[in-house]
This record gives sequence, structure tokens and C-alpha cells, in this order.
Amino acid sequence: MASINYNNIDPRKKAFVFELDDVLYPAKDYYYQIYYLFANLLEYTELNSAARTTELMIDTYNKKGPGEVYNELVSQLKIEEKYRDKLEIMLLTSRLPLKLLLFKNMLSFMQDVVTDRKKLFIVTNGNPQQQLNKMRQVEGHGLEPYLTCYFADESLPKPEPDVLHLLMKEHNLERRDLIMIEGSETDRLCAEACGIDHICAAEII
Repeated sequence: MASINYNNIDPRKKAFVFELDDVLYPAKDYYYQIYYLFANLLEYTELNSAARTTELMIDTYNKKGPGEVYNELVSQLKIEEKYRDKLEIMLLTSRLPLKLLLFKNMLSFMQDVVTDRKKLFIVTNGNPQQQLNKMRQVEGHGLEPYLTCYFADESLPKPEPDVLHLLMKEHNLERRDLIMIEGSETDRLCAEACGIDHICAAEII
């Protein structure tokens, strides 16, 4: 399948809306680094093998999702509940050892949007503090001043379209001006509920 680039997009579009995780960069790149940091903390305090803990956390993330990671540590490694809050805090606030790298084709696409003097928006679901922490650690290649971010959980999470209505009102945009670069069924339903065009991020990546 040939990938879509900026030149394939209707030139009348004025604004592009992106999710963060798995649209701009691989979400796992964030979680894997937090798990590495947490596993090293446990090795220091509880003398657990950091390598084994990291491996279990990553394996659980891939098979069951991030919500089950700590439960698996309790079940498999008998890690005490008292560390659960520490992992939660690290997921919200930790500085990563390595910057989060944008998908190469997505970076080129966004640079073309900026060059053409169009608007870039990130509209993201999830804990606003955590999503902001991720954004601070993305290698932005100078795109940062051109990005406006909306945290959907501060109004109603996608697929509810409220956050898009707010965005259009605040930036004087019409539905026909927007296109959503979607990475999930949630995004797709949100775009359809709002009546804006959408394309799948995978077609760009």
C-alpha cells in the first residue's frame, strides 16, 4: 500500500488534528522506558532482578495492556502493593532516559503542514498530566511552537465530539476546514460524530 503524504490532501483543508499515542510516535516507547526506570527502583529497594521485572512488565503490556502490568507484578513476583503508587507517579511525571521519536513519515507530513502555513492540533484522550509529560519528551524538531494541544478528558473524552467543537469555536474553523489523522476506532467515531473528514495514521506512517 502506497503511503499518503501531504500533497495527497485536499488543499482547502486548513487544520490537521492528531492523537498522540501510536499516531505521532509508538506509545510503547514511553511505557517501556518507565518500566525500565521502575524495575531499577525495585532492584535498588527490594533486590529484585531489574531485567526480569522489566521483561515481565513489557510482556504484560503487550499481551494485556498497561492497566494489568502492576497486577501481574503482584501475582508473579509478589511485589507489594505499596509500590503501585510509585509506578503511577512515574507514569505521570518521570523524565525518560531517551527522547520519544516521531514516526519518520509523520514528522515529514507535519513539517509540510507547517511550511504550507496550516494549523496543527493534538487532541488526546487519557490523563492530561500523563499526556503532557509524554509531549514534553517528544523530539519535536522545531514543531513545538506550531502545535496546539487539547486534552479531551478536560471536557469529554473522544469519541464524544465536544473537544472538536471547542477547538473549532476557539480557532474560528468550520468542519470542512478540518481533517483528523486517526489511529483508532475511537478517533474515527469522533470524527464522524463531528462531521469532519479523517484518514488513518497508518496510511501516512
